[in-house]
Amino acid sequence: MAFGPDNRFKLRAGRMTGAQAYDAGIDVGLRKYMLGVYNYMASGLALTGIVALGVFSSETALQLIFGTGLVWVVMLAPLAFILVLSFGVHKMKASTLQMIFWAFCAVMGMSMASIFIQYTGASIARVFFITAGTFAGMSLYGYTTKRDLSGFGSFLIMGLIGIIIASVVNIFLQSSAMQFVISVVGVLVFVGFTAYDTQRIKSIYRESDSSETQSKKIIMGAVSLYLDFVNLFMMLLQLFGARR
Repeated sequence: MAFGPDNRFKLRAGRMTGAQAYDAGIDVGLRKYMLGVYNYMASGLALTGIVALGVFSSETALQLIFGTGLVWVVMLAPLAFILVLSFGVHKMKASTLQMIFWAFCAVMGMSMASIFIQYTGASIARVFFITAGTFAGMSLYGYTTKRDLSGFGSFLIMGLIGIIIASVVNIFLQSSAMQFVISVVGVLVFVGFTAYDTQRIKSIYRESDSSETQSKKIIMGAVSLYLDFVNLFMMLLQLFGARR
C-alpha cells in the first residue's frame, strides 16, 4: 500500500492524537493525585484545630496535659509518629498509614492547644490566614515552576538543623533577640520547604503505580505539606502573634 501525502499526514496526526491523549491521561491522574494530597493535608489540619480547641475548652484536659508530666509525652509523641511513618511506609498497608496519620494529627492538636493559652484568638486567626495565603502561593509556585528545586534541598535541611540547634540553646538562654532570628529564619526555611516538597511530591507521581502505592504516596505527601504548614504557622505566630 502506497503512502501519499494525505496518508502520511493522517498517520502523523494519529500519532499526535495518541500522544496528546496519553499526556492528557497523565495530567488528569496527576491532578487527582495532588488533590488527594491536599485533601488529606487540609483534613489533618482541620482535625488538629478541632482537637486543639477541644483541649483548650476543657479545664480538665488542660490540667491533665499541661499540669502533669503528660505534657512531655504529648510534646514528644508527634516525633515518634513521624519516625513510624517514615520508616514503616514500605511495610505497612495504606489503611494503616492512614490511621497513624489521623492519630498523629490528633496528638499534634493536643500539643498545639498551648497556643490558645499564650496568644489571643484574634491573632491566631490572623496568622492562620497569613500562613494559608503564603503556603498556597509557594505551593502553587512549586507545582507550576519549570525550575528544578531539588538543589535547594540540602540548604533547607541545613537551615532546619540550625533552627533546631538554636531553639534548644535558646531554651537555656531565653533570649528574645535569638528567638526573633530563629523565627525569621524559620519562616524562610519553611516557605522554601513548601515549594520544594510540592515539586518533590509532584515528581514522584507515576501513572503506573498501583492504587496501594499511590495511596501511600498521597499520605506521605500530605504529612510533608502538613508539617510545612504547621511549622510555618508557628514561626509566623511567634513573629506576629499577640500574647495574652
